Parts: sequence; C-alpha cells; structure tokens
Amino acid sequence: MKYLSKKMKKRKLGKTGIRVSEMAFGTVALGVPYGLGIEHESQLLPEAQAIELLQAALEQGVNFFDTARQYGRSEALLGRAFRERRREVVIATKCAHLRQADHTLPAGPALAAVIERSLAESLEALQTDYVDVLMLHDGDEEIIRHTGIKKIFEGYKKEGVIRATGVSTYTPRETRAVMDSGGWDIVQVPFNLMDQRQSALFEELEQKGMGVVIRSVLLKGLLSERRQQLHPALREVEQHIDAYTSLTEASGLRLSQLATKFVLSFPQVSSVLVGIDRMEYLQEALDSVAGSALGSALFEQARAAAFRDPDFLNLHHWSVQGWLK
Repeated sequence: MKYLSKKMKKRKLGKTGIRVSEMAFGTVALGVPYGLGIEHESQLLPEAQAIELLQAALEQGVNFFDTARQYGRSEALLGRAFRERRREVVIATKCAHLRQADHTLPAGPALAAVIERSLAESLEALQTDYVDVLMLHDGDEEIIRHTGIKKIFEGYKKEGVIRATGVSTYTPRETRAVMDSGGWDIVQVPFNLMDQRQSALFEELEQKGMGVVIRSVLLKGLLSERRQQLHPALREVEQHIDAYTSLTEASGLRLSQLATKFVLSFPQVSSVLVGIDRMEYLQEALDSVAGSALGSALFEQARAAAFRDPDFLNLHHWSVQGWLK
C-alpha cells in the first residue's frame, strides 16, 4: 500500500542535539499482545508485514521509534527493518525491569550486570552498536533517585554506546523526581485530553532542557474512532468521551486528530508516541499529526475538558477488573 508523501515536522529532543519527528512510532503492539481486544500472539502482525510497516513509516518522515526489552520481538523487528538505514532513525529503547521477584533491587555489581546484559541484548536485537536513547522502564522514585543507576547510564553515554538517557514515568510525582535528581535527558510521560496532570511540569522540564515524549495520547484507542461501547463500570468515562463531540464538530476534526493535535499544541512536547500495528493506523496517525496545532480558543476549551478524576483512568486496573475487552 502506498501513501502520498507527507512532510513530517521535526522538533528538538531537549538539549540532546537530536531532532525527532513530531510523531514517534510505538512498537509495543508489534512485539507483544497489547491494546484493546488483542490477547494472543496469533493476532500480531506477521513479521514481513511488520517490517514493511516500519519502513513505510520512515518513508513518510517518521524517524523516531520507541521500543523496549520487554516488548517481545519489537527490537528485533526494528533491527531487521533498519539495519541498512541506521543513521536515518532515532531509536529509544528501555532497559529491562530492574526489580527482582521480591521487589528489591539487586545490589552493587549485580545491578550493573542486569543493566549491562539488557543493553547488550538490545544492541544485538537492534543490529547496531549504539542506541539513541536508553530509558528506565516504569521508573519509580527509588530507582530514579538511585545514584548508582544514574552513574551506570552516564557511563554508557560517555562511552558513546548511548546518546541520551531517559526515564519512563507514570505519575507527576515520579516526573518531579526525574527533574530534581538531575542527570537525565528525557522523560516519557502519559498525557492526553482526559488526564492532563503532567502539563503542570512542562515549563519546568523545558527550562531544565529535558526532552518530553508523550505516550497514552489516545488512551489505548479510547480517544479514537475505534472505541467500542464500554463496560457499565466505565459509564462516566464513556459519557465524558462522548462530550468531546462538541469540540470535534466545532473543529471539523476526528477525535483522534483532536487528541493528537491537543498534545502537540504544547511547545514543550518533543514528540507524541502513537502505538501502530496496521498500515491504516499509520495513515490515521500521519493524518492526525499533519497540519497546524489547535487554535488558541479550541486549545483552551480542550484544556478545560479534562476528566474530573484522573486517578481513575488506570487501564491496568480496568483490565484486571474485566472492564476492558
């Protein structure tokens, strides 16, 4: 399938010197069962089609790709897709989870060994001798503030094995810890129309020269045209999403476009991470990013339309409760 060429805008990734496409390609759904209604590996895109999809994204101007050790085959797919074009892409991967089965951290050399092994496995799968961004995966406050972990990451950066360091966080408190502890280049945070808590930290992140990458912009598809009727326990969430119709009708945008453009309207944002596992989803994402950001009036209306109880927007909890299908 061929698409008309689109010029993808680039933004600075903080003070790293790296420029990334406004849209980042999230590869989790290529590597492991993920997202609404995806439960088995048999539902994953076949390898050849996944590689074709990744290469199509690059041809359309997407140069930023997000992966992780925990994302199954996704690193290997990126390696196969871009081994001949490595310098054209920016790859961010995440270290394996550091906590042990008892939730403690390995001590001393054992901790360094976990990180070293994770990075070595990433490099092998990606078929490269460096990664552009190495991130902590779901960094909690203890891990974020751990001086030994930070020194290990900084050491790899000095060696040139990684170009920048980062942390993937969940809560504004964790993001605050990243800023306060210093030494990190990038933070990846959940942020969208419904949950806007992280925006309180955007200006300070910019002042500290940190790149800001946004994930969960579509809430696993809930803020898109693919949303189906939700479980009765999520009635208030469904009603809130339905209320965005007034904004989409006023703007002439689809909900997914509105959600994406809203996030990109924050100048501090470096890139919006969109999970993609189908050619049609790539086209939808490209359409959502194309064009200008929201006008000031519509932007302020969207800012005022956050969900009243963002703590409730916990998709993992919803899944455990059986509210997502």
